[in-house]
Formats: sequence, C-alpha cells, structure tokens
Amino acid sequence: MSLVAFTAVATITLLLCVMTGPDRDDLDEFYTGYRSLSAVRNGLAIAGDYISAAMVLGGGGVIAVFGYDGVVLALSTALSLMLLMFLLAEPLRNAGRFTMGDALARRMPGRAVRITACAATLVALLPLMLVQLAGTGDLLAFVLGFSGENLKTGVIVGLGTLMIAYAAIGGMKGTALIQILKIVMLLGSGGIIAVLILHRFDWDLGALFGTAATNSGVGSRFLESGLQFAAGPHSELDMISAQLTVVLGGACLPHVTMRMYTAGSAREVRRSLSWAVPSVTLFVPVITVVGFGATALVGREAITRADPQGNTAYLLGTRAVFGADVSTAETLLFTTVTAAIFLTVLASVAGMILACANSLAHDVFATGAKPLTPRREMALARISAAVVGVVAIILATMVQHRSLQPLITLSFCLGASALAPALVYSLFWRRYTRAGLLCTLIGGSLSVIVLMTGTSLVSGSPISAFPDADFNWFPFTTTGIVSIPLGFAFGWLGTLASGRERSEEQRRQYEAVEGWILAGATRRGS
Repeated sequence: MSLVAFTAVATITLLLCVMTGPDRDDLDEFYTGYRSLSAVRNGLAIAGDYISAAMVLGGGGVIAVFGYDGVVLALSTALSLMLLMFLLAEPLRNAGRFTMGDALARRMPGRAVRITACAATLVALLPLMLVQLAGTGDLLAFVLGFSGENLKTGVIVGLGTLMIAYAAIGGMKGTALIQILKIVMLLGSGGIIAVLILHRFDWDLGALFGTAATNSGVGSRFLESGLQFAAGPHSELDMISAQLTVVLGGACLPHVTMRMYTAGSAREVRRSLSWAVPSVTLFVPVITVVGFGATALVGREAITRADPQGNTAYLLGTRAVFGADVSTAETLLFTTVTAAIFLTVLASVAGMILACANSLAHDVFATGAKPLTPRREMALARISAAVVGVVAIILATMVQHRSLQPLITLSFCLGASALAPALVYSLFWRRYTRAGLLCTLIGGSLSVIVLMTGTSLVSGSPISAFPDADFNWFPFTTTGIVSIPLGFAFGWLGTLASGRERSEEQRRQYEAVEGWILAGATRRGS
C-alpha cells in the first residue's frame, strides 16, 4: 500500500505542477507566481518550506533519543520563524524582487554582490538537499522492506529526477501547491498519531514522559537538559550554540526567504506569516508526542539500532501505537503518514532546487554584459534546476553511507553565520558598504567551513561522518557560538576598511530608500 501511495502522490503532484506552471515566458509568473497566492496559501507554503524532512525525521529522532534536548530544538525552530516574521519578513519583501541577491544588491548594485549571494545560496542549501535525498533511500528501504544498495541508489536518482521536474515545470506557484498539500497531510496524519499515542497512555502526559524515561536507558536524565551534549567538554555552551544556530540559521535560509517575495504587499507578508507561525508551532507538540511515544513504546535501544541518529523514530512510533493486530483503517493511516513524509522530502528538495536555480539564472546569468530576454532567462532557470539537481543526486549517492548530521548542521551554521549578518546589516545598517557585505558572506562562510572540520560530527565519535579518524579540535558540535560573532565582525571590519567617505556615501543612499525598505513607503521597479 505504501508503494501505491508513493506512486499516487508522485503522479498527482507532478500533474499539479504541469497544470499550475507558467504557460508563457513571464519572469514574474515563474519566480513569484504573480504574487497571486492568498495569505492562507502562502502561509501554508512558507510552513511547508520550513518543516523539511530533516526536521520531521531528524527532529523526531533527536526527541526520541535525547528527550528534553530534542524538544528545545523543535521549539527553537518555531522561534526562528517568529524571528523572521517580526524582524526580516517585511524589509525582505520590500527590498527584494525574486532572490536574496536582489535584496542584498538593492543598496549595493554590482555583479560581485550577486555572484557572492548566489554562491552563498548554493553552499547553504546543497548540504540540506544531500541529506534529504540520501535519507530517502533509507526511508523507502525501511518502509518497503528492501535492503539492496543498488535499489537505494536507484531511489535517490529517481526521486531526484522527479524533484528537478517539480522545480523546472512548476516554478514558484507549482512548488507552493505541493508545499500546501504536504503541510496539510503532515499536520493531519501526525495529529491523529499524537492523539492515538496520548489515548494509549490515558491522556496522561506524565505517564508518557515517565515511560519514555524508563525505556530510554538513562532514567531521569532523559527529561533533563544536556543529554545530547553530555559527551562534550562544555555541554551548556554547546546547547546554547545549537539553539542560536537553529534560530538564526533557519530564518535566513534562501528557500524560506524567497517565499517573502510571493506576497503582494507588506500587509500580505504579515498575514501569510500569521498562518505560517501557528502551523509550525502546532507541529512542535505533534512531533514531541510522537518522539516520546516512540521511546515509550519501542525503546531507545531499538530506535538507535534501526538508525544511530534516530531518523526512523517517527515511523517506529507510528507503527508501534497500533499494536500487534493492525486493522485496515490503521494500515491506511500508517500509509498516509509514510506518504506525508515522502511528500515532505519531495517538496523540501524541490523548493531548495528552485531557490538555487532562481539565484543562478537571475543573479549570475541575467546580470552579464548582455541583457537576457525573459524567455532566455526562464530557459536558463530551468537548465539551472537540472544542473543543480543532477549535482545533488551525484553527491547524495556518494554520501548516503555516511552520517548526514554534519551536513544539516553545516547548512544552519552557514545561514546563521553568513546570511543572517548580511541580511541584518543590509536591511538596517545605514553605513554598511559593499566591501562589508562581501566580507560578511565570504568570511562567515569560511569560518563555518574551517570550524566544522574540527567538530565531533565530522570525526572522533562512532556516529561522525568519519568514525575511523580523529581530527576533532573544536569543542562544540555546532560552530555558531564562534562563527556567528565572526560573521558580524567581518561585516563591521569590512565596512570600517572601506573608509569614512564610502560609509557616508552608503548612508546617504540608504536614507533615500529607508522608508521604502523598512515600511514599504514606495515600491520601485527592479
């Protein structure tokens, strides 16, 4: 039944992309869907982009394996979207048109800024794409019961091709509809499973948490802070670093910020996010109950035996709540849950491919010496989607046998340490210069990459990417506690190095458009 459901989901969503995709060579239609999505639909699409497969499977796994720490991580994700809503959403929508490069280059025009913004977009999103593509093979192997490596590789190639089609054919509007379908299925099926788990424990959260702690093998520590980072020398600082990275990084990843440009006005951005925030927040108790339920019903040892990172905990908890005798209705419900997760993978990667393709076409190819016609730019965007997708497929098949946690952490660290400082400075600091922006993006990214090589996620532990090596010299699992201040410092130093005259010139340019960027007082063409 799961195989039939997966096939049906793939067929229906591809048909939706064909039906809603651009029917003429219009950049606004391909990049923003003419900003025609209602606040409800755009808000659900933003929530769909935010709740990726990494959050569903990885977040559920962290809750099932580490208890309290996983719940805090899930709450940090919801807090991240609130940060986007209250601080960045409206200025982003006012300053940008199609891509993050538009928003950054609005004050500081130049091809160097756009190319660097495109490079930062690719570097931040490619690791997340690899995680979700590589994890798909293991997910389907778990659900469908096969174990052949060739079959897993075939699944990655097949689904990667499907995701390329979503991005290239559907454009922004087509991928938005898939995100909407995904979030509705995910919240609906997950909510029902959470209710069944609570019913299994007579609606007593204390009994659920107590049983989970007993079956975790670590007792009361499962319900206390610090279990996830206990192996490190600075567990409390490590936890703060992880939370800070998720809050800042999640809000600034390009596949999420590009949804701001689909709103027709600043008011529509606010209304869209007023739907997105509750949707993501609602998923936090759902994944918490399912994660704790998996540990209570299956046991932490069985979960880590199936996957050391706990990525199958969400499905194990869903399966365990039905008991030994499974009715037809329960089989249908489990099939719906697996189809929702399958659709989550498809929609998440398609959105990331689209963000990368849009940035390549609009920020790199369309800003050359010779202007491009809309038809040629759209063709290049579709070719870019294919190129990005093929690269992601090839790399995913290469890393599928290694721990993927470093890649998830890398994406969020890059978002927090390079993209977040660049956006905050560009939107709110009057004296910020082009040199400061380039220093922020390049310096922040390099600091993350250098520091990440020394974390225990890369080497020095049994669950690291290279378990047989040990070049662990950085005492934290995430780089945020060091790389985020460095990202802001690089921008400040780059601006100082530009000189007072350049800073004053930039201040005057910013003040001319300050009302437009911060309040949408005017709306200029691109």
